[in-house]
Amino acid sequence: MKGYTVPLSPRGTANLAPTPPWHYAGTVVGVEFFAEPSAAAAALPEGLTPDPDSAGRGVAMFVDWQYSATDLEYLDPARSQYREFLVTLDARYNDTPVAWCPYIYVDNDSAMARGWVQGFPKKLGTVHQTRAYSVGGPGTPVLGPGGQFGATASAAGQRIAEARITLQQPVPDPAVLMNRPVVNLRHFPRLAAGLHDKPAVHELVMSVLDNTAISDAWVGTADLAFLPARGEELADLSIQRVGRGFHFDLAYTVTDLKTLADQSS
Repeated sequence: MKGYTVPLSPRGTANLAPTPPWHYAGTVVGVEFFAEPSAAAAALPEGLTPDPDSAGRGVAMFVDWQYSATDLEYLDPARSQYREFLVTLDARYNDTPVAWCPYIYVDNDSAMARGWVQGFPKKLGTVHQTRAYSVGGPGTPVLGPGGQFGATASAAGQRIAEARITLQQPVPDPAVLMNRPVVNLRHFPRLAAGLHDKPAVHELVMSVLDNTAISDAWVGTADLAFLPARGEELADLSIQRVGRGFHFDLAYTVTDLKTLADQSS
């Protein structure tokens, strides 16, 4: 039986996600926000602490992704294209500033499998965002001053997040938009009776992104709301105020991660 993720199969092509490298390219509509600090702290796992320099700060990102591995998978857009919504919170791992991802939603099963391998706690969702087209005209915003973009995310038929940004100026140094490594928790529980509270895997890990590139980065004003929904805790973060909105194209490759702490029993 062959394959990297389930289902393993005789030829190994039925698995949800093939062996890395995994290559990503996408367009981001994002908003900086500031949550109630105690609510943000409550969402951090063991091993991370609130960042004293930016307690409660977070980023919400809506991403229109395209993915490929080693065989030009982007030529099969029904499998390679997907949309995603995620939230990160500023935190510290020892003295290192990091971004913790407590919630993330995706509309593609392969993307969900790759996310779980990396430690992203992906759930199924529906995500949409305004697209800009270079042809111009009244059917598209401009990717420049005054350009307006909207984005929404839903889970199980319930709206959980909505955002709107208005671009004002380009970003002189796009690297500042991705200046914190993302920390995740790889958690896989046991089902055997008596071992439900002793996970087979419980690892605090840091994402390793290779060949990261950012282009056409713009910032501006923004509005953001997290909406209460049954079975969700996103709205518990309780947004106190909103910072900058931004729009940029992003690409990177995943082949590795760094294990920070193995807490598996």
